[in-house]
Amino acid sequence: MASPCTTYHPSPGSPENDSMILFSTSTSCSPTKESTITHSNSSSFNSSSPPPRQSSPDKTYELRIRNLSYTISPNGSIFSSLLMKKSTKPKTTILKSVSFVAGCSEILAIVGPSGTGKSTLLRVISGRVSDKEFDPKSVYLNDHAITTPVQLRNICGYVAQEDNLLPLLTVKETLMFSAKFRLRGMSSKEREERVESLMQELGLDHVANNFVGDEENRGISGGERKRVSIGVDMIHDPPILLLDEPTSGLDSSSALQVIELLSSMAKTKQRTIVLSIHQPSYRILQYISNLLILSHGSVVHYGSLQSLEENISRMGYEIPIQLNPLEFAMEIISVLENQEPHFKYQSCSYLRWEEAIIQGTANKEVIDQGKIGAVSNKHCSSLFEIAVLCSRFWKIIYRTKQLFLARTMQALVGGFGLGSVYIKMRNDEGAVAERLGLFAFSLSFLLSSTVEALPIYLQERRVIMKEASRGAYKISSYMIANTIIFLPFLFAVAILFAVPVYWIVGLNPSITAFVFFTFVVWVIVLMASSLVLFLSAISPDFISGNSLICTVLGAFFLFSGYFIPKECIPKYWLFMYYVSLYRYPLDAMLTNEYWSLRHKCFTWNDENQSECLLTGNDVLKNRGLDKDTRWMNVGIMLAFFVFYRVICWLVLARKASKTTI
Repeated sequence: MASPCTTYHPSPGSPENDSMILFSTSTSCSPTKESTITHSNSSSFNSSSPPPRQSSPDKTYELRIRNLSYTISPNGSIFSSLLMKKSTKPKTTILKSVSFVAGCSEILAIVGPSGTGKSTLLRVISGRVSDKEFDPKSVYLNDHAITTPVQLRNICGYVAQEDNLLPLLTVKETLMFSAKFRLRGMSSKEREERVESLMQELGLDHVANNFVGDEENRGISGGERKRVSIGVDMIHDPPILLLDEPTSGLDSSSALQVIELLSSMAKTKQRTIVLSIHQPSYRILQYISNLLILSHGSVVHYGSLQSLEENISRMGYEIPIQLNPLEFAMEIISVLENQEPHFKYQSCSYLRWEEAIIQGTANKEVIDQGKIGAVSNKHCSSLFEIAVLCSRFWKIIYRTKQLFLARTMQALVGGFGLGSVYIKMRNDEGAVAERLGLFAFSLSFLLSSTVEALPIYLQERRVIMKEASRGAYKISSYMIANTIIFLPFLFAVAILFAVPVYWIVGLNPSITAFVFFTFVVWVIVLMASSLVLFLSAISPDFISGNSLICTVLGAFFLFSGYFIPKECIPKYWLFMYYVSLYRYPLDAMLTNEYWSLRHKCFTWNDENQSECLLTGNDVLKNRGLDKDTRWMNVGIMLAFFVFYRVICWLVLARKASKTTI
């Protein structure tokens, strides 16, 4: 029986009736008669979109997997990790000796029950595993062995099951930002032409200026969002595209459009496409060249749909009329798993792997990192990355009306509200305690007013992890751009709060004191923003993040010296006094208020009017402020601002290096 695998050729020097070798040594291929499908039932997607532009890639790749296994070790408890004890739990094997070939101009579909290892297989062959988890003897591109996962990451496009996109960017903006990061060698005009061409190819030109959207913000449809995700990873035109359940969550029409799109890309651009899919319809199966059926991490069938049908018939089963062969195969998956290996792999001989590998690697060198890296684009320079990220940040902040409006209203309501409570405060002994209470409450209000940015940071985090892990930009560039954009935004917030509070309450009338007060308020919100950014980096979700922020701020407020004097704090908690974000701005505000008035008398002796009972200097001494430490406190606050951002950068950089999305 002739093999349906179009990329296999007989081994030179072997008899014509020998088993077929599993790959060709050529670096290009084109669809053959068997793999070309006449699309008699074209959907609205094809009829509404012009045919994609024909392209001739410089090099095409054939992906060959040989005896790929993948095992994970269970995470031990925190207690055992502290004691340096190894986990006694057995390792879990996810994949067991998986072998297959994915040729160019074809779609290979990985099918199987949930939890059978489909997503894990895609992660491994896309290089989204660590070096120690990667088997250098199991993955081959054409005639070359892959030795490190970074080589696969450079050459493969990977579309995760979830659409990790920024909802407040339009479709065109999303693709343009991706093009700027990954096509740096092109001019602006060339990048725009590439994006326009890709949108036309993806059938997205009619929604180019629509927001991507999400569950909360109305945007494009689910099928269109999936095509945008594909476009983001196709912008640099990778020769191999891997997709994890691209039809998941879509209706039948949208799912068919996505598969039609992928089939068109495979044939017109001679790309190798591997995807996982869950129960495809019969119309979708027409576009799939070969099926790889997994069960419990093992291959139970590899070959065409026709060969699967023949295999089932050979085993004595009759496929019901209302089911296609794949649906019926899922019903008898346990039977297929226990069948003889001869039936599993008859469509494409798996019995000549060793001979094929020797044939392909005898006179070829292992692929070198630089050669594969040349296919992908180099990292953008730091300045270019920062400029592009600043542009994107500004668009997002400007369009996040809730954040923009909430911060503005908080500053105005807080400023005028506090001003109306402490209006025209007197300069006597009682007013000293009132001023201290005003400063303490202002600090609490300002530090807690940045919590609403937490969900925005959490939403961005998955996008950042995906983009940074794929080399679009560095985490340091993201942190710098975030800082640059938020500096003026938070400065405007500080002015809106400081002006009404300062002049309605009647604080120190010196212009210099007012400017310093406004500057301190600005540094406070910057410091709080850095803290929230850091806590969002280590928080798994909004609920835990919000709880963590409230706990940390509460602890800082308790040990600020306002409620408990430094002398009364237990020694084992004294460190909290020095790391409290409340202490330093509180001391700076008090010093700013009374330093220029330290010789002014606020309370006179009733019996002897010439005897002063309380001066500004006395107020400062009661707080232990004998010297003008305003700028030292500001320096410490700025150090906290930088410190939390540096820690956030380290956390995000580590997460990006380990991410698999």
